[in-house]
Amino acid sequence: MVHKIALEEHFGATDPNIVEQSATHFTSDAWPAHRDMLLDIHDSRLQLMDECGIDKAVLSLLSPGIQSLHDPAQAVDWAQRLNDYAAKQVAHRPDRFASFAALPMQDPAAATTEIRRAVTELGLVGALVNGFSQVGDENTVVYLDDPRYAEFWSTVAELDVPVYLHPRDPLESTTPQYHGHPWLYGSAWAFSVETGTHALRLMGSGLFDRHPNLSIILGHLGELLPFNIWRTDHRIAVAPRGIDIQHSFGHYLRNNFYLTTSGNFRTPALLNTIQEVGADRLLFSADYPFEDMREAADWFDRLEINDNDHVKIARTNAQALLKL
Repeated sequence: MVHKIALEEHFGATDPNIVEQSATHFTSDAWPAHRDMLLDIHDSRLQLMDECGIDKAVLSLLSPGIQSLHDPAQAVDWAQRLNDYAAKQVAHRPDRFASFAALPMQDPAAATTEIRRAVTELGLVGALVNGFSQVGDENTVVYLDDPRYAEFWSTVAELDVPVYLHPRDPLESTTPQYHGHPWLYGSAWAFSVETGTHALRLMGSGLFDRHPNLSIILGHLGELLPFNIWRTDHRIAVAPRGIDIQHSFGHYLRNNFYLTTSGNFRTPALLNTIQEVGADRLLFSADYPFEDMREAADWFDRLEINDNDHVKIARTNAQALLKL
């Protein structure tokens, strides 16, 4: 068994009652058990971590979480309370848990204040943002490359903590290509397309030219990007369409992104990802309870890769990135 740190391990809370957001990802029969898993941290979850060789789990709020609360005041209130809750859980077992902060990106100034509070006062190790935020009303979406977040990104760079860019579904009103095909939503397809596109927007905005040491984490072996980044760069070189950045998209993927194994337990895909970005940029994750922690750990422990890379991906890359 390889000793591991897991970075995309979700929780919910009943106060504020945000846990029900995840019901859509399960059948009605399966939801009650998974709801209990989201609400539990120190009992069944910890026992399962012991069985799977996961020494520490980095907790994060479920999706879409705060990003779906279009009222900025509500988003700020809930983010603060949920971060206080997460910090309390970590304080109960700091040897076994850390946590990412949830952020109210609906209010850029408040989000900037909250990540500073979460890191410097609560001891959280970075933030997890669930894609775009709905701002003001349900149909107004704002992505993280928007200029309103300039101060936020400067603060993240100053704090030297990563931001986990986690998936959420696109709005039905903006995705007619999925209409009549509901199975395309969620983690089966839309999550990766939406999040990979969001990451490309960050690259294309010049964010990493302004903050070359900024670190973004992507789950699921990079949301399809490692498998298509060469073609993206190849075609942009032919038809740049006004893009103005200092490096290739592949450069940013290899230098500003870390990718986790969450919910993508496919060895050929992992090997391709290692070839594209290097083992130093890979991190073990399970995506509990949306994925089976045992399946994630069993697959990872059986990987036939060199011991040095195995240990890096299992824990030492995470220890360095999160300063654990």
